[in-house]
Amino acid sequence: MARKAVDQELSRNRIMEVARDLFATQGYRDVSMRYIGQELGYSHGSLYYHFKDKAELFCALVAQDYVLLNKMLTDGLTEPPEDGMTRLEMIMLKFIQFGLDYPHHYEIMFLISDSDLKKYSEPEQKLLYDRFSALVWEASGSTCDQTNNYAFYLFLSLHGFITYHVHSGSNFGDIGPSAKEHVKFLCRGLS
Repeated sequence: MARKAVDQELSRNRIMEVARDLFATQGYRDVSMRYIGQELGYSHGSLYYHFKDKAELFCALVAQDYVLLNKMLTDGLTEPPEDGMTRLEMIMLKFIQFGLDYPHHYEIMFLISDSDLKKYSEPEQKLLYDRFSALVWEASGSTCDQTNNYAFYLFLSLHGFITYHVHSGSNFGDIGPSAKEHVKFLCRGLS
C-alpha cells in the first residue's frame, strides 16, 4: 500500500517543531509519539527513524532551544547597543525577547515542572546562568560575591517578567517599551 500523501516531507526539524508546540500546550506526559505522528500525518513508527523515544526527542528540543537562546545573547553582546542602553541592558533585553518571541521554547526550557524532565534542562540552565552571571560581573565591575547576588536577583526578575507575559499571551512587539523600562529599572540597582 502506498504511503499517505502529506504536505511536507518528514524531517527532524519538523518533528521537533510540532512536538515542542504539543509539549508546551498539552504537557509532556499527555503527548505520545503516536499523537505527534498523527499531528504530522505520519505513522508514529516514522518518528523512530529520527528519535529512539520521546525522551530523546525532548532532550533534542532542549538542546536546540539553548543554542538559539545563546545565539541571541551573543548577538546582544556583539551588536552595538541601542541608543541610551548599556551592553548589559541589551543582553537582558535579548533574554526577554527570546522568552516572548519563543514562548513554547521558554516553557520547555524553564517552566516544565515535571521532575523527570528537569534532568534534561538543568545542566543547560546552569550553563546559561553561569554565563549570565559572568556578563553581570563584567558589566558591573563588582566583587564576585556581590555579582552572584546581583545576577541571581536579575535573573529571577527577568524570569518573572517573561513568565507573566508568556502566560498573558503577550509578545515582544506588544511590550517592548515596557521590557526596556524593566531592564533599565533593574540595572539601576547595580549602580
